[in-house]
Amino acid sequence: MADDRNRRRFTDPRAAAEAAFRAATTPKPSAPPPQPVSRPAAAPAAIPGAREVVSLRLDSTVLAHFQKDGPGWQDRINEALKALVAGA
Repeated sequence: MADDRNRRRFTDPRAAAEAAFRAATTPKPSAPPPQPVSRPAAAPAAIPGAREVVSLRLDSTVLAHFQKDGPGWQDRINEALKALVAGA
């Protein structure tokens, strides 16, 4: 059997060239079309109580007011806005 593996397949150069040409030009079987992916029902846009990252332009005096007490100024702005919305 070892001799079978080591033997050349084609001794005729023309037969080897024709085999290579056939292999290169034979159409390959196409892959089946992709199946549509079923997705679970859409989740709510936001988790209740979760925070979202936003970009907000504030007057420098408003920003200075909330930053004067140090870290946590974003939480203080959030609390002030929540109180304003709850009072409306």
